Amino acid sequence: MTEVKMAHPDLRNPFAQQELAPGRGATVLYGERVLKLELVLSEPGLWVSPADFNRINDFVVKPEGACLGELCIPLRSELLKTVDGAHWVDIAAFAELLEQPFVVDKASNTWSFGDIPLNRQGMIDGAQAPDFELLDREGKVVRMADYKGKKALIITWSSW
Repeated sequence: MTEVKMAHPDLRNPFAQQELAPGRGATVLYGERVLKLELVLSEPGLWVSPADFNRINDFVVKPEGACLGELCIPLRSELLKTVDGAHWVDIAAFAELLEQPFVVDKASNTWSFGDIPLNRQGMIDGAQAPDFELLDREGKVVRMADYKGKKALIITWSSW
């Protein structure tokens, strides 16, 4: 008789499906965060509590709107709801308001949000290549500083 050894229990089936958002919850992927929300409203959109809204995207719901630092975005009435005395915010509609991309897998109620365009724009506007110098094909020194204030397309290649 041949003895059969089993793999570690956690490694037996690494592709087995797992329930991401058990019950009436949802799973939210936002930046580096993976949040499992225990309770969301089962209505179109992603209705979360103000506390979960803050945990997801760092915005705080205040009377003047959703605020992130000094930035406050007024919340339209269709983004807010009160059910049985509990307050809810539709974070999917808020993302649409900000033109923030997101996708949803309805089968597992998993939501993934991209960067807020406002955050991306600041990076693009202020992006500058570091000052460096290289030799061109003819052996002439080319300095990035020579292109200060001008747009430059840098193409790199490596054999590895």
